[in-house]
Amino acid sequence: MGKIEDLQVINGEGYQLSTLDKVIAAARKNSVWPLPFATSCCGIEYMATMGSNYDLARFGMERMSFSPRQADLLIVAGTISKKLAPILKQVYEQMAEPKWVLSVGACASSGGIFDTYSVLQGIDRVIPVDVYVPGCPPRPEQIIDGIMKIHEMVKNEPLRRRYSDEYKSLMNKYNIEGNEE
Repeated sequence: MGKIEDLQVINGEGYQLSTLDKVIAAARKNSVWPLPFATSCCGIEYMATMGSNYDLARFGMERMSFSPRQADLLIVAGTISKKLAPILKQVYEQMAEPKWVLSVGACASSGGIFDTYSVLQGIDRVIPVDVYVPGCPPRPEQIIDGIMKIHEMVKNEPLRRRYSDEYKSLMNKYNIEGNEE
């Protein structure tokens, strides 16, 4: 039994076998299409991850998607005001399943230093978050670490999890219409 990157395979003369779940998981993991939702200084740090020093493209993420319908990873980086929260939720709802969310920085994760009436105290009040990246602002290495955690989630997620009762109840908690079979 051999191993091609993350894919468990059985090698033979003239053939290679694996399970469909593992093949799809490896394809998803290595072709995540991020949608940046950057509003302040964390967005600048996220942009640095795309530069030659950090090169996010080496993880299969060189295609930024600025259309929610063509993205599967929402990267929220920066301060989200309460007026912007419904727009963020609408962007999340427009993304096709499966989708994941990365909350970058203190402001997106908890409101940061802005404990005011106008700033949302964490995006998890309006959409579910998969991975939080701490910092004010976080370094590009931290953002890449958060993305690697998303990749591990993508690789290990069962194909049918999005149809589970647990997932549907999570979507109901956020008043988001879940997927129906």
